[in-house]
This record gives sequence, C-alpha cells and structure tokens, in this order.
Amino acid sequence: MIISGSVETVIFRSEESGYTVMEFRTPERHVTVVGCMPEIREGEMLTVSGKWVNNSKYGEQFQAEEITFEAPADEEGIVNYLASGLFYGVGRATAEAIVRRFGLRTLDVLEHTPHRLTEVSGIGKLRAESIAENFKDNSAMRSAILFLQKHSVPLTLAMKIYKAYGESTETVITENPYRLVRDLEGVGFVTADKLADSLGYDKNSDFRISAGIIYALRDAGGRNGHTALPESALIRESAAMLRNNDEERIAAQLPRLVLEGQLFVMRTETEGETVSFYALPTEYNSEKSIAAKLVRLSRDRGNGAYEDTAAETATYEKTHRITLDEKQKEAVRTALTSGISVITGGPGTGKTTIIECLMELADARKMECALCAPTGRAAKRLAETTGRNAQTIHRLIGMDISSGKPVYRMNESNPLSADLVVVDEISMADVYIFNALLKAVRPSARIVLVGDKDQLPSVSPGNVLADIIASGIAPVTYLTEIYRQDASSLIVVNAHLINEGKMPIIRNSSRDFFFDNKQAPEDVVRDAVSLVTERLPNYFRISPSDIQVLAPMKKGATGVELLNAELQRALNPAGKEAVIGGVTFRDGDKVMHTVNNYDLAWRRGTEEGKGVFNGDVGIVKDIIRGEIVVEFDDGRIVEYDRASQEDLMLAYAVSVHKSQGSEFPAVVLVLGSGGGMLFNRNLLYTAVTRAKNIVVIVGTEGALARAVKNNYTVKRYTLLKELICATLSKAGLLGF
Repeated sequence: MIISGSVETVIFRSEESGYTVMEFRTPERHVTVVGCMPEIREGEMLTVSGKWVNNSKYGEQFQAEEITFEAPADEEGIVNYLASGLFYGVGRATAEAIVRRFGLRTLDVLEHTPHRLTEVSGIGKLRAESIAENFKDNSAMRSAILFLQKHSVPLTLAMKIYKAYGESTETVITENPYRLVRDLEGVGFVTADKLADSLGYDKNSDFRISAGIIYALRDAGGRNGHTALPESALIRESAAMLRNNDEERIAAQLPRLVLEGQLFVMRTETEGETVSFYALPTEYNSEKSIAAKLVRLSRDRGNGAYEDTAAETATYEKTHRITLDEKQKEAVRTALTSGISVITGGPGTGKTTIIECLMELADARKMECALCAPTGRAAKRLAETTGRNAQTIHRLIGMDISSGKPVYRMNESNPLSADLVVVDEISMADVYIFNALLKAVRPSARIVLVGDKDQLPSVSPGNVLADIIASGIAPVTYLTEIYRQDASSLIVVNAHLINEGKMPIIRNSSRDFFFDNKQAPEDVVRDAVSLVTERLPNYFRISPSDIQVLAPMKKGATGVELLNAELQRALNPAGKEAVIGGVTFRDGDKVMHTVNNYDLAWRRGTEEGKGVFNGDVGIVKDIIRGEIVVEFDDGRIVEYDRASQEDLMLAYAVSVHKSQGSEFPAVVLVLGSGGGMLFNRNLLYTAVTRAKNIVVIVGTEGALARAVKNNYTVKRYTLLKELICATLSKAGLLGF
C-alpha cells in the first residue's frame, strides 16, 4: 500500500538504527508511520510504501518499507523544508528570505547555482557554501537510498550501505555489488546476489565467484566455528553457494584472492598429504597473533623464586583442613612456574579448589591477580564460587566499540598490571577475544587457562583450548578424581559415565538426577512444561526462573522454538507485546541476545557503554512504543528498537550450544526423536553439566542410549595448532 503526505512531527528517532516514529498527514487523515528510515524532518513531503499493522498499545500504525522524498510543490513547502533543521544555520527567517528571492526556483538554485544565495541579504559566501554543502549531502543520501530501493534493497540495509560508501554508493554498487559481502558485516551473499541480478550482472563474473568464496568462508565460521577450510571443502562450499558446478573456475580464483590479500593460505601435512587451508584475514591474523604471544609466554619456563610450592601448599591444606591430590598440587605448581598453563577436568574434579589455592598462594607472594571468563554468566559463577572479584574478558581489557569496531583499552602498549591471569571456561573463548586478552597480558605475567576439554567448543570461530593442548605449547594438568557433591551426586557421576560412553544411572530414587520416559512429542513437551511450572517448583521449592529447559534442536516437534511458545503461554500469557519475525515478546519474558552486537548501547545506573554479546540472558522489563527494554543478569539495561530486536529470542528454552558457560540450579533436558548424528555424546555431556542441583531428562531410553553411543563430532577446522608449531619451529623451540 502507498500513502503520500507531509511529516507533521518526528516523535522518536534512533540515530544508530534509523528507527523512526512520526506523525504523518495525508490528504485524508493523520497517521502514525514507523520504520527504519534516513533522517527526516518536519514539513517534508514523502511517498511511503508499506503495510498497516496493529500495535497492542498504540493502535493502528503504518509500517514503512520504502520511502520516496518528494520535492515541495509550493513556496510554503520549500520554506518548511529549508527550515526543517537539515541545513545548518538556516532558521525560519532565513528560509523565508531565500524563498522570497527565488520562489519556486529555490531548489534548482541550491542544486545548480548555489553561489547565488549571496544575493539574499545576510548570507555571505561562507554561509552560502555551507548551505549548499548540506543540500548536496542530503541530496546524495536520498539519491543513493532511492537508487537502492529501486533495486529492492530494504530501507534498513540501504541506510547501512550509504553509511559505508557515502555519495559514491551508486558508483560502487554499480561497478561491483558483491563488494557488500566483503565490506559490510552481516550482509550475506544472497542479498548481494539479488542486487546484482537486479542490476543485470553476469552470473559468471569473477566478482560473483570471488564473493561466493569469501562468503563461504565467512559462513563456515558463523555456522560451524571454522577459522579456515581445506581447499577441497572451500571449493565445494563455494560451488554450493554459487550454484555453479565449474569447480575449476572457482579454484582458479583462489591465487588471485591470496595475492590481493583477501585470503591467506597455509599448507599443512595431514595424514601424509600436503593440504592447503584458506582463511580470511581477520581469523588468520588472530590465530597467528595468538601463536606468537603464546610462544613468548612459554619461553618463561620458570623463575627460581616460584619453583618450590610444596611448603606453601602444605600450609594451605592445613589452614583450610583439606587435602589436595598430586594432580591438584601439580596444577598449582605449574600455574606459578609457567608462563602459560592449562587445567582441565570434568565437573566435580576440583578446578575451583585449585583456583582458590592458587589465589591464596599468589596473594602471599604479593602477586596481583585477575580472574575472568568469556561470558557474564561464567564470570558471575566464578565470582560466586571463589568469593573473589571476577569479570568478563571484555570488561577486564576495557573493550570500547564507540568507533564502530572493538578497541581495547588494555593492549600491548598499555598492558594489564596483573602478575597472574586466570581464565575460566576457556573452551568458550573464540579467537578474537582470546587474541585481545593475550595482547593485554604482560610478557612476564602468568596466564592459567581453566576448562573442560570435553565441553563443546565456542559458538564463534576457533577451538582455542583443544588447539593449545594439541600443540604442546603449555603444561596441561588433567583432573580425573571426583570431589564435588560426593559420590552420591548422580549429576557428577552420570556426567562422567556419559563422557566414558556409558549409560547414565536413571533410577528415580536419586536426589538430583531424574528421567521421565515419554515417547510422543506432544507428551514430551507437555511433561517439560509441567516440570517447569508445577512439579519441580512444588517439590524442590524453587522458582520457575531457576529452571532452564535445554533441547538439542532449534526446530521440530520438541525443538526450542515450540518449547518457548508453550512455556511462554504457561508462564507469561498476557502483558504488553511486540511481535518480531512472528514471535511475540511480552514484558516479563525471559530472553537471550543471540549475536555479538558491538553497537548496542546499554546503561547500568550512571554507567554507560556499548556491546551486548551472544548468550547474554535477561528479562523484558517494558515495551514502549514498539521498543523492548531488557535488563540483563549483570544489571545492564538495553533498549531494543526495531532494527536490533532481531537479535533477541525467547529463552525459557535454549539450545545446548547456547547454554555453554552457564550453570543453572535446575535443568530440564528435552530429548526428541530427531537430531540424527548431531545429537551426540558431547552435546549430552554439555547439557548435563549445566545443572548445579537438579537434572531431569524427558524422552525415551532409546534416544538417551543413541546419544551416549554417538561419539561423532563435526570436525572444526582451525590453524592455531599449526601456527603455534610453526612459530615454535621458527624460534628454534620445537620439542622443548
């Protein structure tokens, strides 16, 4: 539907996303128009394409999808346009003076002979140039957006493109629309391909093939966490993306992309065969930087003052009336005598006890310590278990994204003052944040990586813990003895049984591990809802908010999406609403942020900042004029406009992958019949170890047995291990 008229009032506008709410006057009536759009001022004439929507609080609104700016048709309209605020230094009086002089020819004068503005009393040469420049910039923006909209580019994306290319937008896009894949974060190949098709671009162009290769690599990182792909896999993935079976032509583009610096290639020996791996610059440089820093840290193989820890460890044991086993003592010693060390073990194996001992011994040596973790939830849990201050890695190294890209206050030029840095849940760290952390660690400091090697790797690209262990760059302490919650805790016992490929004990006489045998999908879902809303709260005296439902799959009859809808219906059936992508959000809903968004602003009391990250969980506190206000677990409050609301999902139920690094009082794990090879032992182990006090598995024994037996894991391609070994070899340290 199309409506035309003038802007009466701009009620709200987000400068970051362009989301705007305005009162609009058509010849027939006044309407409220909402949507993402370029800067618009009162009095402007517009033609708006879109659809009518009904907001539960504000009633009928017109959702804008495309906007065309119309030239004012009369002198009053031109005055309103000039006085709208788009032109610096032009108020109502000046606008009226300009129009009195030039009348209906005013806009033509501004465009073609702006020097004539000096004919108006009070406007000198500099002021005329300023007005003309404003007019040119405004016209360029509108022209670029109109050009993109004619080729079916959504308004939100059109604004993002113009922000990147400015007045060169039309030229850049016409020459090579596939630049969008390389230049703009979040723009996919399909989007660029549609634009190219609209422009009449050749489907067999080298630009298109190159863009398909670049996007295939980026997509492999986003979906599967790869930082590189072997040549055969990259060609295969690119061919599928391009729908082009000419693999030879795809392969022919790779040397040129390497020469241009758009790709990096590394040749490695794999099972006696030389294989070429290709990576994007960001991922390759991140892993190369990590390798170099780890090698530098590993060179500090010991300091005489720290060699003998036996006496101090014995004093700690006596003071705290505990006994550390030899592995735990070894972990403490290597942490204090190595530039970098690794402590890995499953649940209940004493990792927290080691950290506590390590901190106390470090305090006695007057060492400054820093505790951190990749996520807010993991950092909060670390602080609770150790009784010490712990932060996210992002906060520890002072991440700042005001420039549009992550910049870290603590870096090689301004390193952390800490002598000892302990990173918990290291398996969750991707290559980007781990690289930034290592750059902030002083060369003389010790860094201790703590985690569970059997957990799922990070959601984002990289396999940091596994690669470091495999490279041999650091001493690794493997913890196997179970201490936590004693041997009667079936959560701990069953986690280790699952990890060993054995069926968990599922007798329901347990106090913390239960199994509900349900076959039909509808029964599985009904049982899960009942557990969260009634049975567990009534039996264990806990709140439904303490219970997290996990599922292996996002879609399907027992998937996360359906479970969220049913749990929302049971726990939060009414309230102020906003519908995003077919999903209804209400105030009071439990939600999760699903991508790293470095531009999203937040506040916490008087503190302000930017950046909300994948996996952050919070509660919807309010819905105001279509904006969703969320308070996260760490107290940050974020206002989501329409453009950023796509980053949210309901979180009554989440996938096992999304639960990494978190610990919940109670977990309900839903096992449907689907999942195939993807539902494996690793996933089951991760789900069970998310629970602190209670686990309930809902499904069939057959589904549970299949998961335990299935040890298949999707290989994650990375180059960190190879880069570490190459750096060691170059430094003459291989085999140290």
